[in-house]
Amino acid sequence: MPTAFDLSALPTDHESATLAGRVQLAEGPVPVLLRGGRVIDVSASAATSADLFDLPEPGRADGRDLCAVTELTVGGGAFGLLSPIDLQCVKACGVTFAISAIERVIEERARGDAGKAAAIRSELEQRIGSGIRTVVPGSEEAARLKEALIDAGMWSQYLEVAIGPDAEVFTKAPVLSTLGWGTDIGVRSDSTWNNPEPEVVIIVNAAGTVVGATLGNDVNLRDFEGRSALLLGKAKDNNASCAIGPFVRLFDARFSIDDVRDAELDLTIDGPEGYRLEGHSSMNQISRDPLDLVAQTLSEHQYPDGFALFLGTLFAPVQDRDEAGRGFTHKVGDTVRIHSCRLGTLTNRVTTSRDAAPWTFGIRALYRDLAARSG
Repeated sequence: MPTAFDLSALPTDHESATLAGRVQLAEGPVPVLLRGGRVIDVSASAATSADLFDLPEPGRADGRDLCAVTELTVGGGAFGLLSPIDLQCVKACGVTFAISAIERVIEERARGDAGKAAAIRSELEQRIGSGIRTVVPGSEEAARLKEALIDAGMWSQYLEVAIGPDAEVFTKAPVLSTLGWGTDIGVRSDSTWNNPEPEVVIIVNAAGTVVGATLGNDVNLRDFEGRSALLLGKAKDNNASCAIGPFVRLFDARFSIDDVRDAELDLTIDGPEGYRLEGHSSMNQISRDPLDLVAQTLSEHQYPDGFALFLGTLFAPVQDRDEAGRGFTHKVGDTVRIHSCRLGTLTNRVTTSRDAAPWTFGIRALYRDLAARSG
């Protein structure tokens, strides 16, 4: 049975927000705008969301009235809500917050073993916690801290991207593979230590201009990446492992990059056994400015269809779930909610990547739909 879209997932000020998304119709996916509680199909002005974000004023695109927001559904129905992006590359930045740097070092030193993590965490925070939280990446102070940590035998590749001049930027997911609000997200069936990563995702168009922001879940396998950084691809890119949405909030007179810099994110995880975890992430604690992360992504690369960029997270769950000292890991049936007042709420239920719906709609399928509509 289709699931109806929950209006509470919209930003608290959605009536004055410029929101863009994608909806699945019988003839294929179309980019849409929300106006006055109505969903407007703007595919006549922009065939894809990538085209929409390239317009000088995407929020003013012309279109036809499609349906009420209350008629949107997930899992079937005439108006299926999708991830709000399509042809954009999906990039992600890691270790952009001090606490995430410490947690990545813990993963590395524990070799992906959650049982060893608590003791290592205590030692690391005692030795470097205050220093790494205040240092500016790439600064002379950061270089001095690096030398001191090398001398103490405490250096790590994760600290390099945390305080060094170069940010970690990697490809998170293939084009057209991201999921939207209300869908099942997947963790690898052979992972025993994993967690969600609630993040702000900024949308960059083909000209390299940041045009808006949304929410994302960069599902993370702590055991795989902890065993070896060379397993990053296997840890990050799996079926159903990337959720974005529910809508992209476009920049306008009421919402700008400064609102991204000041965003507050709340995370709740409700488990099928009654377990509940709550977390919080403040973008004003990020070590690198969002526009610097965009510039580093663009420094030696072009993106003719634009890209979505995950900005990293402050959230690193250490609350025990089952056994003392083993921290948090997902269970099938967990409901994950990522909320930010001005971006809305992204909700997904956890399954395994093996059991999640297979990814079948790729670039060729989109081309066929677009050709059929234009013919």
